[in-house]
Amino acid sequence: MSKMENVFSQQLVKLRRQQNLSQEQIAHELFVSRQSVSKWEQGETVPDLDTVVKLANLLRVDLNELVGGQSPKEREQTQQTKTTLPEGQRPMNGWEFLSKNWWMIFPLLGALGWVISMFRY
Repeated sequence: MSKMENVFSQQLVKLRRQQNLSQEQIAHELFVSRQSVSKWEQGETVPDLDTVVKLANLLRVDLNELVGGQSPKEREQTQQTKTTLPEGQRPMNGWEFLSKNWWMIFPLLGALGWVISMFRY
């Protein structure tokens, strides 16, 4: 089971219970069998995209919350954290690092050339 399927199945169980819905009720609303809902919750299978959209509407949640496990409030807090941290304290991805330190390629290439020339002779 992939991580996304695991998050989806856990979220489905959690959100269904929060709404006080049974597997049978969800199955009835989505025109599927109760066993299908059970398999989704156990992570054995995943519904098609159309069914996931209907499921999100039924549970009154955003698709990201159902599939990714992150509520809109949590996403907003994460976004605020990224924007409020000072530049030096914010985690940097590979592209940001390269864009700030592009000049480092020249000494690295020079050192690599020197090492290669040492082994040639």
